[in-house]
Amino acid sequence: MTKIIIVGLGAGDINQLPLGVYNLLKNDYPLFLRTKEHPVVESLEQEGVAYFSFDAIYEKNQQFTDVYEEIVEKLFSEASDKDIVYAVPGAPIVAERTVQLLLERGEEMGIEIELAGGQSFLDALFQAVRIDPIEGFQLLDGTNFSKYNVQLTQHMIIAQVYDQMVASNVKLELMELLPDTYEIYIVANAGSAAESVKKVPLYLLDHEFSFSNLTSLYIPPVKDERILYKNFTYLRQVVATLRSPNGCPWDREQTHQSLKKYLIEEAYELLEAIDENDDDHMVEELGDVLLQIMLHAQIGEEEGYFTIDDVTEAITSKMIRRHPHVFGDKAAAKTVDEVLSNWQDIKQNEEGREETRFAAVKKGLPALLQAYELQKMAKSFGFDWQEIEPVIEKLKEELDEWLIEVNSGVNKDAIELEYGDLLFSMVNIARFLSIHPEEALIRANQKFVRRFQYIEEKINKAGKQFSDYTLEELDSFWNEAKESGL
Repeated sequence: MTKIIIVGLGAGDINQLPLGVYNLLKNDYPLFLRTKEHPVVESLEQEGVAYFSFDAIYEKNQQFTDVYEEIVEKLFSEASDKDIVYAVPGAPIVAERTVQLLLERGEEMGIEIELAGGQSFLDALFQAVRIDPIEGFQLLDGTNFSKYNVQLTQHMIIAQVYDQMVASNVKLELMELLPDTYEIYIVANAGSAAESVKKVPLYLLDHEFSFSNLTSLYIPPVKDERILYKNFTYLRQVVATLRSPNGCPWDREQTHQSLKKYLIEEAYELLEAIDENDDDHMVEELGDVLLQIMLHAQIGEEEGYFTIDDVTEAITSKMIRRHPHVFGDKAAAKTVDEVLSNWQDIKQNEEGREETRFAAVKKGLPALLQAYELQKMAKSFGFDWQEIEPVIEKLKEELDEWLIEVNSGVNKDAIELEYGDLLFSMVNIARFLSIHPEEALIRANQKFVRRFQYIEEKINKAGKQFSDYTLEELDSFWNEAKESGL
């Protein structure tokens, strides 16, 4: 069995190269370099060491994944009938995707993969920026950088910032989390005579700097707590503090039951912000709703029943499970109706679900919403009119029945029941016309408030009271408001 011997060129010049690695590079094995852009290579050239570099592959491919795949294919081809040496910057096992691919596929290809050492760039980088990694640090790949992987309270090293394009992407991701002026460090050629460390504000990261395969970034841990306000973990800590013995007396005494009314209240305030199309107001109200969720989760954690992690896991699992056309192997749903049908089928088959579909309509919903959901569920069984005319006729029928009871004035319970039937029919018409009854009523409430405020303003300007006006006069103000478009 032939083998590929992988060595690291270290982070500095040839003087820092271990003797064993140096001897391998000077051996008669064919030598392949991921890149010749390294301080050691110039010394090897002066000593007459022959090699082949893969730099041309970087130039012809736009995606790093394609580069790595082609390098690995070339190495396996070369090693099919002889042992070869493959040299990479730093240490073979640190930030080297090609090495990982070789290790994953070597056995399948019938080629032995041997790691022969090499100094990581991390030691030199830690020394260059004067940090102790025991305090906690992250090592992230600049070519595949995402803000979702960042821990702002730790030292952060971003390696493989090869060029300005990679630097620009890293900058844009970090600017979602950090102030534009946050000071970061660009570290080049760490551990060599050409080492440089430049401190720059984040927004200048990709401006007027040269980048290479020996360039890394160091992001100091965040000390300013205000920067952490966007961090979900920090919110969790804040809520836990509010509920702690030294926290807020009001927050400490809350229970799941006592918080119910606040969740409903905050949800409706969010609906108002949505109707106003006010993004800033929406941010505020979404935060208020999230606070209620966090408080319930904190209470659950204190009682030992569940945590916010359980809540997150439950909804993530449900979304993936109920969207097999997105996350699974089920054929893509082409229409909204197909999605809803799949959703209901999956819900019906989930473990622990009751047999009747109406059990899925929550009893705790406000009556208007519950009526709407019940009718939607009935439609899924095919129990629905096809045209609007019979729906309107049903409304007229319910109105007549209610008026009969009202005019008789005998049975209050019957009046209430017939009034409920009338409301149920109105909800049915709204659903048939694709109008959400809750949203329609909210808009009607808002319209009522606007017109009533107009009446108040008229009365206040006149320096009078409501009692100074007749109902007819107040009604004329109402009509003025209506005619003005309020």
